[in-house]
Amino acid sequence: MSRAKERKADVLTGYGIIKFMEMVKNKAALFLRMIRFSHSLFALPFAFTGAILASGGVPRMGKIFWITAAMVGARSGAMGLNRIIDRKIDAANPRTAGREIPSGRIRVADALIFSVIAFAFMVFAAYRLNSLCLELSFPAIFVLIIYSYTKRFTWMSHFVLGAAIAAAPLGAWIAVRGTIDKEILPLCIAVIFWLAGFDVLYSLQDAEFDNAYGLQSIPQKFGTKKALLLSKTCHAITWIALASLGETFHLGVIYWLGLFVIAALLVYEHSLVKEGDLSRLDMAFFNMNGYISVAVFAFTLAALIRWR
Repeated sequence: MSRAKERKADVLTGYGIIKFMEMVKNKAALFLRMIRFSHSLFALPFAFTGAILASGGVPRMGKIFWITAAMVGARSGAMGLNRIIDRKIDAANPRTAGREIPSGRIRVADALIFSVIAFAFMVFAAYRLNSLCLELSFPAIFVLIIYSYTKRFTWMSHFVLGAAIAAAPLGAWIAVRGTIDKEILPLCIAVIFWLAGFDVLYSLQDAEFDNAYGLQSIPQKFGTKKALLLSKTCHAITWIALASLGETFHLGVIYWLGLFVIAALLVYEHSLVKEGDLSRLDMAFFNMNGYISVAVFAFTLAALIRWR
């Protein structure tokens, strides 16, 4: 082969590699958007909170790595399957019709493969943590899957989702301790009602569609006014459970300072959403709940470090 042809072949090979890398990058971005990967910030700090409470400080890096891996795998698999199971509902709802599966940008078969791999990754991470984590990983996957069907027959689906997310701090506790202990229950209860409270707010925007499509939720069942009240009640229970957590672990003044910060964030979150005005719902859902979960972790860590 002449030098000119060799140079041309090199150019074409380089161009092919660049195009392939761009394709992989674009495909990965599609899947990350499908599972709303950035929303991992909601639950991951609670998992870390469970881990640091179990260890009385910062666990070994190996534990942190595999806890994070299990969390990412569980959430990615659950979101992928949720998008598959709800694809017809999403296609019918103008708010969600542009999602990756209804719009045809991701095939159902590809999303299913992605979810299976993500769940397999979660199970492997659980195996690397300890035997109890491995045993409980399969019931956890069942709960994550069944949630997607609950809104078809009960308005309590918000609490089922809360229970699924509460597996994060519980699983992290088990990862460190290797046992299920009552001390971690206040944090699990706090997460259940925290998640249910803001999921009720998020469901407000689909209340009319849910009613027309035969889906159930608290806003669809009780109306906006009562839904807002129930959301506030859930978040009041969250704060009480977090206060109980502080007492259980004797976390002291720093933690209580954090609780007042969290109370202020919750109050501000509810000030953003009013009956007849959902224009700031995204800010209440995405920003405030991210701040709250990070605040719980940060003040718990600060309290544990202070009193070690």
